[in-house]
Amino acid sequence: MAVNATSAGAILFRDTRGRREYLLLKSRPGDWEFPKGGVEGDEELQQTAIREVKEEAGIEDFRLLDGFRDDYSYVFEANGTTIHKTVHLFIAKSYEASAELSTEHRDLQWRDYEQAINTITQDGPRDILRDADEFLDEYEEA
Repeated sequence: MAVNATSAGAILFRDTRGRREYLLLKSRPGDWEFPKGGVEGDEELQQTAIREVKEEAGIEDFRLLDGFRDDYSYVFEANGTTIHKTVHLFIAKSYEASAELSTEHRDLQWRDYEQAINTITQDGPRDILRDADEFLDEYEEA
């Protein structure tokens, strides 16, 4: 049996003394990822992303930037069911310097771009971070 699942989240960044840093969360299985989670009820993808940032990073003061949305997909097994998951990622700017670890993750780190690229284990989110970093370069010049 195969099921489709949809998640949404955000590549959350902050400016620290003129340096851009991204928030990475370490999942229980040990992958480093962005705050994300399943769409609940009739939520819009953006609403899911906003809720997940609050729940998983403990950050309230942030905003999603217009003009960026990307997604990646992967397949996994859970209780004998094959799940095709698509994750939609937005970019969000945090106006808070610190994040709080939720019970869903083992660790969190703010990392600069090079560190983040080298820390993320999955190809999908790594490729999207690459695009997001370029988008932010152009966004901040505009």
